Amino acid sequence: MNHLEKKIFAILLVVASVQSFGQSSFISGQDSLRNPITVAVPFLSFAPDSRASAMGDVGVATSPDANSIHWNNAKLAFIETDMGFAFSYSPWLGNIVDDMSLNYLSFYKKVDQTQSFGASFRYFDLGEIQLYNDQAFFQGIENPNELALDGTYSRKLSENMSVGVTLRFIWSNLAGNITGAPEARAGTSVAVDLGWYYTKPFMLSGRNSELSMGAHISNIGQKITYSAESNENFIPANLRLGSAFKTNLDPYNTITLAFDINKLMVPSPPIYETDENGDFVTDGNGNKVIAKGKDPDRPLLSGTFGSFGDAPRGFQEEIQELTYSVGAEYWYRDIFAARAGYFSEHKNKGDRKYFTVGAGFRYQIFGFDFSYLIPKGQNHPLADTLRISLLFNLDKSANEEG
Repeated sequence: MNHLEKKIFAILLVVASVQSFGQSSFISGQDSLRNPITVAVPFLSFAPDSRASAMGDVGVATSPDANSIHWNNAKLAFIETDMGFAFSYSPWLGNIVDDMSLNYLSFYKKVDQTQSFGASFRYFDLGEIQLYNDQAFFQGIENPNELALDGTYSRKLSENMSVGVTLRFIWSNLAGNITGAPEARAGTSVAVDLGWYYTKPFMLSGRNSELSMGAHISNIGQKITYSAESNENFIPANLRLGSAFKTNLDPYNTITLAFDINKLMVPSPPIYETDENGDFVTDGNGNKVIAKGKDPDRPLLSGTFGSFGDAPRGFQEEIQELTYSVGAEYWYRDIFAARAGYFSEHKNKGDRKYFTVGAGFRYQIFGFDFSYLIPKGQNHPLADTLRISLLFNLDKSANEEG
């Protein structure tokens, strides 16, 4: 496979589905059992930072940090330092191409003991691609890219509970300025995230411990189109639920165990009727006839909230659409961290299964994290994914004392 073929394959992987990185029907051909959900702008669902990605992509109920906007915006109200920011970088699909990357910049400011504001900027660079028309004439070089800009407000409702809201602007340019394709254009959308977080400290066998729970609905927003308004695609609305348990083993050692469940709130692809030759059957308007399931081209609210009961194979397939993450984090003196985790997705919905490991370091206001992804399958597109994060936390009270 030459460089151009690899780049086209990589971009198809990205734009086809947030769940197309495994051995789905998109890659391996038609399969009557495999039915992955496809979305536009899947980069919104990629784990952007090193800490959470090292723990198997868990984060809805872990302790708050500068990257909480992505995992659960409600956690920002419980952040301890006055202000901070973080930058994360990850080469993307590095086993296929060498010029794709995911970049994430986040910022937070604690207003008082009950309120915090945050902002984040996510940029997904799909690298350069050489374009040719259907007559094989060279059309130039384009650099497809996508971005999202967020603003967040988080507030405590009580000593142990908080809520958060995020407004998001999304811009996606997959075509660039392609000559001879005036109908192709950049897609835009706006979306909202809603979060809830609860944390309760307690004593366990004489040790300071903490149990946390969280819920986060992300990317509830308008569908996006790259051409005619009739050709609209859902963005990756997602429900994340989870919990985390943290305990101090002794004055110097702390461990956290966390578990998340995710449900993509996007219509499930139906099963279309076929004839004896295996060709799709169409109605009088040229539309494919649905044998099982529901029409995926539904209005926003119907498609989003109806996604909990529209799988063509019923409840069994709805359960298959859940993904599971489990992770652990160990801290020594709040200076050095070691992390590990596991992510699992059903084989019929993308078959992403991978282990993750990572480490972190904190010194005064500075922090550094990295993570590494190890897939279970061979020749996986996400193999060897590496993320690096830099963090800066500024505590006003500490500065004043100094």
